[in-house]
Amino acid sequence: MKLYFATDVHGSEICWKKFINASKFYEVDTLILGGDMTGKAIVPIIAQGHDKYKVTLLEQETILDGRDEVEKMVQTIQNRGYYPYVTEPDEVASISSTPGKSDELFLVQALKSVQRWMDYADTKLAGTGVRCYVCPGNDDMFQIDAVIAASKYIENVEGRVIELDEYHEMISSGWSNPTPWDTHREEPEEALQRRIQAIISQARDASNAVFNLHAPPYGSGLDEAPELTKDLRPAYAGRSLVPVGSQAVMAIIEKYQPLLGLFGHIHEGKGTRKYKKTLCINPGSMYEQGILHGVVIELKPKKIGSYLLTTG
Repeated sequence: MKLYFATDVHGSEICWKKFINASKFYEVDTLILGGDMTGKAIVPIIAQGHDKYKVTLLEQETILDGRDEVEKMVQTIQNRGYYPYVTEPDEVASISSTPGKSDELFLVQALKSVQRWMDYADTKLAGTGVRCYVCPGNDDMFQIDAVIAASKYIENVEGRVIELDEYHEMISSGWSNPTPWDTHREEPEEALQRRIQAIISQARDASNAVFNLHAPPYGSGLDEAPELTKDLRPAYAGRSLVPVGSQAVMAIIEKYQPLLGLFGHIHEGKGTRKYKKTLCINPGSMYEQGILHGVVIELKPKKIGSYLLTTG
């Protein structure tokens, strides 16, 4: 069998579409998304009167003239992984002055986006026989799980063992070790190790399985991110990299030596590493540029055939 794995699309509309269409482009029968599906922020498009609108994207302010330009900007914002929201100055003031209002709006927009993605995938995958598995990551709010569950062709594999074929199973978890941002699905290393161990216990043959785990192994080289200052800014202009992966995941890999480890979480950690029997891969992420990093992997009975990191 051949599978395509990508991760950390973070709300990018174009990256999601590329992911779904990767089945046809790379001629694979299984799609796997490793985590972090949702975006990080709302970008308001504010009416200014006389059919003009103001928007600030990536610190650049733009005046839009008419609905056609608004629609083009909506698409640009979505492709970069943000949530566009057309609004009025009075509503902006109300949201800013009401505690919790912006969080409520963000959740609504995130759920709308995930629903749109499920609808797109259901249309594209219908009748193809392609399987598509997703596993929400640490940045993803729990409310998206119900939206995914209603999809006809997208399957949420968090905490489960899936039979990929007669030879290979896949265990999956999008939870991570603690981050500086106190995200939705993160926990201490001890709890994370117990969580993953509980999933592995459901597998028939862990040594011949695919471990789809969002957090990469600590110190693997697939987990190096810019060192941060106390106010969470890159230290030394981002030139200093430090390992931030999971010690629990490393312990799990060393103990079970699965056939394949698929990881994400650390966008800068693109690469491959071999630990004894285990091929570990982090395809990396450049979602904000609308670029989808991934990997095509051929699984053969009890071994890995060819594999290729992709960019597109």
